[in-house]
Amino acid sequence: MRISSKGLKSMTDPGQRLVAILRGVRPDEVVAQTEALIAAGFRALEIPLNSPDPLESVARAIETAERIAPGECLIGAGTVLTPEEARGVAAAGGRLVVSPNSSPAVIAETKRLGLISLPGVMTPTEALAALAAGADGLKLFPAFLLGPAGLKAIRAVLPPETKCWAVGGVGAPDIADWLAAGAWGFGIGSEIYRPGASAAETGEKAARVMAAWAAATG
Repeated sequence: MRISSKGLKSMTDPGQRLVAILRGVRPDEVVAQTEALIAAGFRALEIPLNSPDPLESVARAIETAERIAPGECLIGAGTVLTPEEARGVAAAGGRLVVSPNSSPAVIAETKRLGLISLPGVMTPTEALAALAAGADGLKLFPAFLLGPAGLKAIRAVLPPETKCWAVGGVGAPDIADWLAAGAWGFGIGSEIYRPGASAAETGEKAARVMAAWAAATG
């Protein structure tokens, strides 16, 4: 898939506003997991780099997505901490670079490569610095420490068009409250996937999250 940062600023597909985080997924199981997530309605996947052979999983997930939902999915890597790692994501075909922190060097390299940059932030200082460095959106992480009230306070000083993803300790029951506070999307990890889970289990959990999104936005 080729989606530009400009596309991120205008996209409204709920499947791309909900990012499935497959931390710990193995290359030999990522195809089935990707199929299950796409079937449930997800159109964005993140494979953290502290997973086994993560870039191989990124490549296989992209191949799977293009086979069953061509042009619809945004796939990349998380826990990207260095410019070198961002280059590895690009080489694997990934289009999304997600970090737990806000590194100007990683953001700059991500944008040089033409990829989408979602760095992790928790404070107004970090958020504004990330945007100044060229970030396409912000990953509020770990979101549970601030809660919706914290996001609402931070949004008061951000440009109104800023898109914020709540990630870390956020699940289906929380979606409506976070959206009301100004969240644009969510990164969902352990609520839908844990290492060793079957694709069927992942698909069922992902469908419940998608149903909660539909209820909150309907």
